[in-house]
Amino acid sequence: MRSIAGSHDLEGTRLVPILEVELTGGVSASTRSGLAQRLADAAGAIFGSAPGETWVRLRDTHPENYAENETDTFAAGVHPVFVRILKRALLEGASLAQEIQALTEAVASATGRPADQVHIAYDPPGAGRVAFGGRLVR
Repeated sequence: MRSIAGSHDLEGTRLVPILEVELTGGVSASTRSGLAQRLADAAGAIFGSAPGETWVRLRDTHPENYAENETDTFAAGVHPVFVRILKRALLEGASLAQEIQALTEAVASATGRPADQVHIAYDPPGAGRVAFGGRLVR
């Protein structure tokens, strides 16, 4: 994996990205084993994070708790992966598109899902509104 952005912004503030990855329909035991770590390592490489600076929380959504209007999603073979990302600041333009593409490919590879079933949403930038250990991210 190549880094899209270093682990520090121009002011030297750590990015500390957090990814919340939600799988619909579950995954095989072999895919599940070590999945959170594989996702954290892949995302950390993309973000250029130092060890311990990219965090992943992995969740499963049971098929009974997910639906798309007027379709039997799972019968159609659709098992989306939703990824929410919190970062200190967001990239823009082509750099953001490049980061999204790299993350989509990494998540698809790690989960065994097609890239067109990986959906990424960025939370608003965390600077000035998120704290770690009581310290406001600036």
